[in-house]
Amino acid sequence: MIRVILAEDQKIVRQGLKMMMETDPEVKVIAEAENGKEAIAACESALCDIVVLDIRMPEMDGLQAAQVIHNQWPDRKILMLTTFNDEQYTVQAIRNGANGYMLKDAEPEDLIRAIRSCLSGGLSLQDQVAAKVMPTLINQHLEKEIDPSLTPRELEIMQHIGNGRSNKEIADQLHLSVGTVKNHISIILDKLELRDRTQLAIYTIRHHLV
Repeated sequence: MIRVILAEDQKIVRQGLKMMMETDPEVKVIAEAENGKEAIAACESALCDIVVLDIRMPEMDGLQAAQVIHNQWPDRKILMLTTFNDEQYTVQAIRNGANGYMLKDAEPEDLIRAIRSCLSGGLSLQDQVAAKVMPTLINQHLEKEIDPSLTPRELEIMQHIGNGRSNKEIADQLHLSVGTVKNHISIILDKLELRDRTQLAIYTIRHHLV
């Protein structure tokens, strides 16, 4: 079972989000909160797998709560769920430890997919969010150690992806076939448990490869 703490200050919205998440029988909202402070208190009293946070909430907003939760419970995943497709909010959320950023108009299956992606170690950004924030992320370094199973060739391909190059451009640069580049990318995604090229590009940024 995927145990969720849900923080949203508007009760009717919170109830709707809870219903959306629980359309998947493996997802269970085990605690609800109306603000960031209540979300942190819920984390202290309940074992959860992921915390879903709105951004604008009274007393303590979701960005502040994300930072506290990430620092105190680094194994718990954090998904921001908001109405704001805002570049500044998204970058700050990732810096504060969020594993995903989705908009409230997402389809139920996309929301559940994002939850599962966060739990698998990926960084889940809704398409329109990624399109807005990627140029900023590509020019900023955000963190961490590189997976030791990656080969030098895989790291080289990841650098090209982080710099926004297409498969054909990578193939031409490295004197490989496009098919070989695609195979390398597929292997990299499997190793890192990432879903797609966008997540891989952000991984390269977070790990100082570009």
